[in-house]
Amino acid sequence: MYSENFGEDDRSIHLQVLELQKLEEARGSSDTVLDYRTSVEKGDSGETADAASVSSAIAFHRSTSPAPEQKLTLFALRLAIIEKIATNLGTLGFIWATVVLLGGFAITLEKSDFWFITIILLIEGTRIFSRSHELEWQHHATWTVAGVGISSFRVIQSSSISLLRNLKRISEVIFKPILENGLREATTRIGRQETFDRRTTLTWKNSEVPLLPYARWLYISSYVSRLLYWLQLLSASACVALSSYKLVMHNYGDVQDGDLDKRNRQAALSIFYSLALAEALLFLAEKAYWEWEVSVCNLLENVTRDCGFGVSGMVSIKRFFYDAYSKSVNGSIFDGVKMDMVSFAMDLLGSNCSDEQLIGTRILRQFAVNERFAEDTLEKIGINLPVIERLVEMLNWKDLQEEEIRRSAAEILSKLAGKKQNSLRVAGISGAMESISSLLQNTRSLGEAPDEIGEKKIFHDNHLHYDFWRFNNLGLLILKKLSRDHDNCGKIGNTRGLLPKIIDFTHTDATLLKDENADMVLSQVLTVKRSLQLVKMLVSTSGDTGRCLRREISEIVFTISNLRDVLRHGVRYPKLQKLGIEILSFLALETDARERIGITGGVLKELFTIFLKRKTHGDESENRVRIAAGEAIGMLALESRSNCIQILKLGVFGRLVDALEVPLIRVNAARVLRNLCIYSGHECILDLRFIKTAAPTVLKSITSGDNKLLEVMLGLAALVFKFMSSEEANIVLTDSGIKKLELANTLVSILKKHDKPAIKVPRIRRFVIELAIWMMEDDVENVGMFRDLGMEKELVKVLETTAELENFDVFSGTVGVSRQSRTVHWLAELALKMLEDEQS
Repeated sequence: MYSENFGEDDRSIHLQVLELQKLEEARGSSDTVLDYRTSVEKGDSGETADAASVSSAIAFHRSTSPAPEQKLTLFALRLAIIEKIATNLGTLGFIWATVVLLGGFAITLEKSDFWFITIILLIEGTRIFSRSHELEWQHHATWTVAGVGISSFRVIQSSSISLLRNLKRISEVIFKPILENGLREATTRIGRQETFDRRTTLTWKNSEVPLLPYARWLYISSYVSRLLYWLQLLSASACVALSSYKLVMHNYGDVQDGDLDKRNRQAALSIFYSLALAEALLFLAEKAYWEWEVSVCNLLENVTRDCGFGVSGMVSIKRFFYDAYSKSVNGSIFDGVKMDMVSFAMDLLGSNCSDEQLIGTRILRQFAVNERFAEDTLEKIGINLPVIERLVEMLNWKDLQEEEIRRSAAEILSKLAGKKQNSLRVAGISGAMESISSLLQNTRSLGEAPDEIGEKKIFHDNHLHYDFWRFNNLGLLILKKLSRDHDNCGKIGNTRGLLPKIIDFTHTDATLLKDENADMVLSQVLTVKRSLQLVKMLVSTSGDTGRCLRREISEIVFTISNLRDVLRHGVRYPKLQKLGIEILSFLALETDARERIGITGGVLKELFTIFLKRKTHGDESENRVRIAAGEAIGMLALESRSNCIQILKLGVFGRLVDALEVPLIRVNAARVLRNLCIYSGHECILDLRFIKTAAPTVLKSITSGDNKLLEVMLGLAALVFKFMSSEEANIVLTDSGIKKLELANTLVSILKKHDKPAIKVPRIRRFVIELAIWMMEDDVENVGMFRDLGMEKELVKVLETTAELENFDVFSGTVGVSRQSRTVHWLAELALKMLEDEQS
């Protein structure tokens, strides 16, 4: 991954095309309250207690350890100090030579001293000039590296086009019958690619200016940088040699007694040569220190490794170092110390140079995905609105050459949207949803109507080279994180054409879900999973926004059929099945959607196949899918006569009764049976009479069940006994070993225990009162029995504590759905009146 051979070429950066090809390689409940938003978010984040402890450890490590780039800024500071001392000594020596020596002793200097001083001044002037421009050329050299892969691709591509065209001419003479069609197709495709990849620019890029004709392939800036580097070394070495020679030889000429013009000449020359020697030695020491840290200690490679960068990261690290060094040399020595990688990368994003944009997005992407730096990085990006706007803008860049910039921007935004405050900022940018929508491109429809819009045609011509699935997954991931906020869900729904795109990604078939081929299939399955997660979060939204989203999503003609295919073919992917089932449950909150689901062929059948699966032992994920299927069936049967009739036609009523004995699914089975008894209609009365066989199981559960089981069984009991005569009911009670007094006492005890509405079992008091009313209507003696047990007192308490919570069958968040026709207050008054009438 890392190259260990950077020492020789640190002054100017050279990467081979083969190395650049490695860049890409351097790149994974309550049954009545329908509100799964919390579970979705927890499931997606995958955080456990262990993960939390690891995150805490990382946060502590981050707060106590310095950032990796601090090694570079400290190195740049030390180099700048040496450089400025050397430069100041050189300036002092230059002034001394021009003012003192050449100005005061020019006539009296020996010929050798005059020429030595002149040569040293020319050498120093050359070194100072080359030093002032070396960093500029080094910057230009770094610009070329990010684009080497692209430019090399252009050269190779142009060569390929020429080769194909020449082969075509040959084929016309020799191999025309065999090769003509194939070469024409290949030439046309590559010609289109060339046209697509060519970007018109109005100015020269610094890294592409050819200083020599017929040498466009030569990146002159890097070679000029090296030339200036060696020129400085030679200049400093020559200065050391000349100065040392004169200081050792000390042959400044004789001074005659009384010759006042020459009496200070020796001291002046010694000072000059000493200054020149000290300045040159300091410069050489600076270069030696540079080479020691960079070539021997591998400072750049170590920082690259600490930052988690790959091969491409070396370019970013060098560019950052050169900028820090330049600021320290050209301004205050502390200017470079104030720099950090994140701010540096954010500045590069605003550049008009694509190479700088690429470096900036690479740095931010790597820091955003690195657990050690992610929090600080995302915090800095999150408070910089222009940077967020720039990242959103980059999502629209569909040029093939800008694919990595676009992908990196999408990855950064996917991390940024993970925090609510940042997600609000992203969604608040004008056109943000449209930009995110542009990431979604289903390759199944690329060939459809290619001339309809230009975008499709471009993508169709280049889809073999473009990583659509990665962009699809990133787009869905961003939307999924944004949808955690209620307002963002509304914006997603209001974005033109976005909901149909999302639903399109839920499409699957037997080939995909049963195929075990690795990468491509897993990528597509991930896309299906994320689209289902996103749809689930949208349809689970509460309030008017949720109702609008559920209506719009259910009206898309592919929604329900796509979900049916997920249930039918997703046996190997129970998580996908569970997501599809939960979406159906939420859609069923709307009456129209409930009916659409019922009339879509095979949906109810697939749900019952999963729910009533004859499997005694299943893993946890399969059990959760079965429970979810039961909840969905219960929702579909709620207040829907047509769906209840469809269920009875499937011939599963007997199996539902048997399911009351299965602990895993008996709660949902009881709920489905209750809804069938209420909403099927009188014409189905014969089919429902089989419910009487469930009476013993129901009675047993009432006397010994937990709260949730107790609630649903109480609700079913009142309906079961309505299908029986008094004699049949007495027989069932006798056979079950339960006396009427015992049952009545149980009901009164339940009311005493639940002296106010319970959130977990909001309908339990309603069902108790309904069963008590049936018992008093069935046998007058039961009225006195209830009175003796204190039922009247408990009913008065119920009247004083009733709440709207008890009058609904289903809830979406805190909003009640499917209101009962008879309130608990009305039922309590009816039961109390029966007790009072009998007493009078």
